[in-house]
Amino acid sequence: MSKNVVVTGIGIISPLGLDASSTWDSLIEGKSGVDYIGSFDTEQFETHIAAEVKNFNPEDFLDKKEARRMDRFVQFAAVATQEALLNAKIELSNENPERVSVMIGSGIGGILTLSKEMEVLLQRGPSRVNPFLIPMMLGDMASGRVSMLVGAKGPNFSSISSCATGADTIAEASALIRKGEIDIAITGGAEAPICPIGIAGFNACHALSKNNSNPIAASRPFDANRDGFVIGEGASVLILESLEHAIERGAEPLAELAGHGATADAHHITQPAPGGEGGARAITKALNHANVSKNDVSYINAHGTSTPLNDKYETMAIKSVFGEQSKNISISSTKSMTGHLLGAGGALEASISVLSIKNNVIPPTINLENPDPDCDLDYTPNKPTRKQVNVVISNSLGFGGHNTCLVFKKFI
Repeated sequence: MSKNVVVTGIGIISPLGLDASSTWDSLIEGKSGVDYIGSFDTEQFETHIAAEVKNFNPEDFLDKKEARRMDRFVQFAAVATQEALLNAKIELSNENPERVSVMIGSGIGGILTLSKEMEVLLQRGPSRVNPFLIPMMLGDMASGRVSMLVGAKGPNFSSISSCATGADTIAEASALIRKGEIDIAITGGAEAPICPIGIAGFNACHALSKNNSNPIAASRPFDANRDGFVIGEGASVLILESLEHAIERGAEPLAELAGHGATADAHHITQPAPGGEGGARAITKALNHANVSKNDVSYINAHGTSTPLNDKYETMAIKSVFGEQSKNISISSTKSMTGHLLGAGGALEASISVLSIKNNVIPPTINLENPDPDCDLDYTPNKPTRKQVNVVISNSLGFGGHNTCLVFKKFI
């Protein structure tokens, strides 16, 4: 018999704050985390802006020696996990470690470490390359390291599906709980892609905004003047449990993860399928899996990257699924404030979806000043909306044609 899955804890490291509460407060205030890149000189680059995590010192949270042997994305994951476990009020020493899994995804992995060590190789020779390079750059290492830190011995892996990574990893974790293989999953996504090769690569494929004159206005989903996404970094980790296990230990669920759906476009390596048909199928599958009516959806946390094609086709996907009802659903893209965290984006937006349910607030889409005629739904422009939020769907769409949708419900 399939088990119900609930969210009992959330941890966030984001460009808006070093924890969930500060991130949420900034979202509701409509603050942007986008600024000029401070971690390296961008003079030769087309893009000079990003959504960086500021004032993060890993040694404030982690053992100094261990922190130095982790790429930045793993540090983010480890710290977000600490907060999520505290938020869930769970003591893992009281749990069967084989019934606790860690599944934290990363779309790019340790590109920051790889970038730095390539410079070492070229300037100082192969003998000076960091002996921890390989374990630091592997995309699965957020899961691996966190499992070691908390002593979790259940299934341990990382999904990789570009910008859908975080959502896919959460979906896979929930599936193990539904099947009864585990009781607890520590799951989400982490990313730290802001480095010279990362910015150069995304510039080369014409994905990034070049609105360098006004960083906070650069990420503008669904606006007619959007010109690309703003890359971000950070992590979000959710504690998932079977409802049975959560009740048994006296936990207070934040929301139910009611279902998920995933599809492929089979169309193009970077562009979404025309009309957003792949995204539409993912939404439909997720609603069916969750046994949720289209009329019950309160809020859609859109993928909303601020790229010309994504926002247009995602709007078409929503209309395709919901028809006339799409005009009555609150939608927003929180990437307008956080930037695009790539493989961590779906995890961060899953957490935001849960917080929206908990607080009955829809975060805004900031910088939506000149709506694109092709994007004509309610995107919660510039100010939050306070309303009863019972069901939220969160869309994540990735390079390679990956489409994933998560459905969260208010726990009653």
